[in-house]
Amino acid sequence: MTPLSLQGGPTATGVLISVGGEVDVTNADRLESYVGQMCRRGDPVVLDLSELRFMDSSGMNVLLRLDAAAREQGGGLHLAAVGRAPARLLELTGVVRALQVHSSVDEALTCLAASRSAPPGDLA
Repeated sequence: MTPLSLQGGPTATGVLISVGGEVDVTNADRLESYVGQMCRRGDPVVLDLSELRFMDSSGMNVLLRLDAAAREQGGGLHLAAVGRAPARLLELTGVVRALQVHSSVDEALTCLAASRSAPPGDLA
C-alpha cells in the first residue's frame, strides 16, 4: 500500500490540496479531517488527485461528504486530474455525475476564478 500524502494551501480563488497515494478505510478519515482543517467557511476547494493511485468506497464517501459540506457553507468541491483507478470507481458508481470533475488543476482553478468574477445570479 502506498501511504496517503496530503499537501495544500490557499490560492487566489480558494484552497488547493494535492492528494497522493491510496485512500481506503484505514485513512479516509485523515483526508476528511485535513480538508476540513485547511478550509475556511465558504472557501472553494480543489483536490488535485493526479497522484492518487487507489481509492475505495470509504474515500468516495469522504468526497461526497466534503462536497455536501462545501456546498452547505457556500463553497464547492472540485476534483482535478483524477487518475484511472479512482476515476473508474467514480464512473462505475455514478458518483462522477454528482461531483465537479475537471481534467486538470488549471482547468479547475480557471473555473473557480470565473465563478468568483461572475455577477450574482449568473451561472458562470
